[in-house]
Order: sequence, then structure tokens, then C-alpha cells
Amino acid sequence: MIFSILRILSFISFFFFLQENDKTEKLQVIIDADTANEVDDLYALARAIKEPTIDLIAITSAQFHTSPLASDSSVWESQLINEKLTELMGRSALNLPIGANEPIKNMYEPQVSEASTFIVNAALKLRKGEKLDLVVLGSCTNVASAILQDPKIIPKIRVHYLGFWHDPKTNSYNLKEFNSGNDTLAVRVLLETEGLDLTVMSATTSQNLVFEKTIVDKNLKGKSALGDYLVGRWETFDRWWTKADPEKTKWTMWDLAIIEGLIHPEWTSTSYFTTPVGYKQREIKIHTAIDKDAMEADFWQSIKEKPTLNSKP
Repeated sequence: MIFSILRILSFISFFFFLQENDKTEKLQVIIDADTANEVDDLYALARAIKEPTIDLIAITSAQFHTSPLASDSSVWESQLINEKLTELMGRSALNLPIGANEPIKNMYEPQVSEASTFIVNAALKLRKGEKLDLVVLGSCTNVASAILQDPKIIPKIRVHYLGFWHDPKTNSYNLKEFNSGNDTLAVRVLLETEGLDLTVMSATTSQNLVFEKTIVDKNLKGKSALGDYLVGRWETFDRWWTKADPEKTKWTMWDLAIIEGLIHPEWTSTSYFTTPVGYKQREIKIHTAIDKDAMEADFWQSIKEKPTLNSKP
């Protein structure tokens, strides 16, 4: 009898250990997205929402004011799509703080918003040893503002930024890239903040992840409301920056690359590099290569899984 009770107690203890261990292994993530700017943002967010190893705390909306298609309230455009996407995926209860509609004005003054304040509060709530992963898919206004609002969050966060061009052989940078250009001072904040854990998925590397429309249609069209929404975004978005491929038979999935790299770091190569000339010199991490085939296969596998239930995050 005593032996049986001990076995039951041992099993219960082991069960709770597994639960606690599973909880601590999850990445605590906030994704900052200029969702209305392009197409790939939606695919990246869908992948992150589907991922069981990510504790998605919030999706914050970002501005993209330099786009010729942007209204005078581009952050609201992103906000509306974030709301629609999470509704389609059964996650309408997810936190969706709206970000700043304009870039920061100087290196010392944040653009305070619901998003930046939410990031600060989420980071400060962390227990000792925990980290908050901030994934920036567009302009980094909200994350830079959070850092300027309260620098105490710096040791508590890891920033994953999608932006600029980089040649790993020569360590040369080209910051004249769309995401970087939407808030150049915020980029400088990320590059120059001492002690900030910054990993960059450069445009040079992420450009290698390309989807074909025929495969997208095969996997998504007519399969679900979410699938039709993702296909519809591809078909209706005006690709203003290039006249190549007018039929939009292919699309570069820049943002999906950084999400897949976060979930599967084994599918990327990352090295340390010194920040650009003209910036405060310190070391940051940059992805130099990705396994694009594994990333694409993983996306299609994840999208086939049962949709996430509508529940509190």
C-alpha cells in the first residue's frame, strides 16, 4: 500500500516537473509588425501563432510611413490587419497594442505608445533569469522607444531585427533598406545601445526564402478562411517597388525567415560582427545563411495543423 502511494506521488511530481519544464522552455515573445506594408508579414505572424514553443505575449503594430501606398496613419493599417488575422486564427484575445505612427525624433526622446509601454511592462514583469524576445519585422520605432522609456529593460530583452543589407565577407553595411529607412534613428538606438542583445536577420540573408504562387495556391486556396485571406493578400497587394514578375508568381518571405530562425536556430548560421563605421563600435550577431528549404517545408507543415483555439494568451 505504502509502495503504491509512493509510486503515485512520484508520478505526480514527475508530471508537474514536466509541466514546469515545458513552461520554462517556451520563448516569451512579442512581435512588432508593420503588417500592412507587405505580404510576408502575414505569413510570418501566422507561423508564429501556430508555434507551440512560443508563448506569444503580444503583436504590436508598427508604422511604415515611407511607403508610397501608406496612408497618414500607417500604424492603424497594420493594427487592423493584426486584428483580422488573429480573429481568423482564433486568437482574438491576444494582446494587440498599437504602436507609434511616427519615427523617433532624436536619440533621447521615445515615441511613447501603447506598444512601447506594453513592451516595458512585459519586460519588467519577468522573473530573474527570464528573457523577453522582441521580434521586429518592420520599423524599430516601438522597440527603440521602449528602450529609451526605461533602459532597465535592456538586460531583460533579446532583440531580433529584420533589416539592412550586410556583406559578411567584408562586414560592410548598406542601411538604405526599407525597414531601416522607416526609422533611421531607431536603428541607431539598437546598434549603439551597450549591453543590448541584438541579432539581425539581414535582407541579404532573408531574401533567399522565396515562395512560389502555385505552391501557395495548392496549400492554401480554398482550404480555410485563413488560407484564402493569405492568398488574397498576395493577389491584391500592389508590389510597387519592382516591375519584375508582374504576375507575382513568386514572393520573397523576408519576415518568415526571421520567425523560422527564431523557432529553429539550427537552420541558420550566425556570427558576431562589429557595428557599421560611423556608429558606436560594439559586437552584434547577424544571420549569414539560412536553410530555405527546411524553413518552407516547416511553414507548410505548421499551416496544416489544427487552428489555435480562441483562448487567453
